[in-house]
Amino acid sequence: MINDLVTLFSDPAAWAALVTLIVMEVVLGIDNLIFISILTNKLPQHQQARARRIGIGLALILRLGLLGTIAFIVQLTNPLFTAFGHGFSWRDLILIGGGLFLVWKATKEIHHSVDPDHGPDMFDKGLVQMSFASAIFQILLLDLVFSLDSIITAVGMTDDVPIMVIAVIVAVTVMLLAADPLARFIGNNPTIVMLALGFLLMIGATLIADGFGVHVPKGYIYAAMGFSALVEGLNMMSRRARRRREQSEAAARTGTAAHPVVAGVEANRR
Repeated sequence: MINDLVTLFSDPAAWAALVTLIVMEVVLGIDNLIFISILTNKLPQHQQARARRIGIGLALILRLGLLGTIAFIVQLTNPLFTAFGHGFSWRDLILIGGGLFLVWKATKEIHHSVDPDHGPDMFDKGLVQMSFASAIFQILLLDLVFSLDSIITAVGMTDDVPIMVIAVIVAVTVMLLAADPLARFIGNNPTIVMLALGFLLMIGATLIADGFGVHVPKGYIYAAMGFSALVEGLNMMSRRARRRREQSEAAARTGTAAHPVVAGVEANRR
């Protein structure tokens, strides 16, 4: 087995496939990470980091577990039945179910963000605060959907299981390192929360479309997300500059009011 690995990694094509697959897995992990960050931010402060680590750990376990059943994963793409001129497979049904859940979850969070003092409605079942177990369960559901999509993508790019395993481990490690900073950034910037929820809504709609056989190139999705993030970054810089200017002006007015003689001189100049 060691000789097979040495032979594999002495091939430049294997290294190229590994780098490409790592980049692809990291990009696909962004969706998973945004959902985990938004969901865990609703937990009490002392549970958030633990929930993120558990959620990402489950993502790794699911991905590695799915890699161990590649033959089964390939069969998931075989059509089960045909409707509306499209053959639906288990993969399609899982993507549609995950997409519907993601659309529902994002819509619910957007509704609560826009109207935080709403009364009881279809989005509110009387839960004051999300429980730890509920958060982990929801993370596990989406981990399954994103893991399946991730592994099917990996299987389509290479036939070498060691390359897939290394790429998955590296990608999940990156997710683990980025989880806390991303969650803090989202939590400290309310407008980013709304943008992230918009991303989740778009990702959910994309998963549903993919399940119905309408494939939307990932490049379009991430280009739109990147452009939106850039615009929001510029808005954040503008707001920060305006706050600094207002604070400077307030400090100047306070300083002038504290020195009546200076205030009199300023009045005479006017």
